[in-house]
Amino acid sequence: MVEFTVNGMTMSTILTKKFRNRHRWAKPDDKQISSFIPGTIREVFVKEGDHVQQNDRLLILEAMKMMNVIASPVSCTVARIHVRSGDKVPKGKVMIEIEPD
Repeated sequence: MVEFTVNGMTMSTILTKKFRNRHRWAKPDDKQISSFIPGTIREVFVKEGDHVQQNDRLLILEAMKMMNVIASPVSCTVARIHVRSGDKVPKGKVMIEIEPD
């Protein structure tokens, strides 16, 4: 039994096993660009060491028959590339590491 307070009212509940074993949320790393959905890398437009501006294309991730262009969130230098054309990636896979300016 767990008690918690909301707007001055104390409530109690029983936490399920699924809730206790859940994957806790963690703030994403600003220096990593990860896949948001499982898919296939169709094309990589950058190389390690390239300097890119915000919104420049980095790669194309095909998922659910859609071509998703992954763009740079900030002006940065590409530090490492972890994928190649044709690679199948799961959700959450780090595809590119960047060093913001």
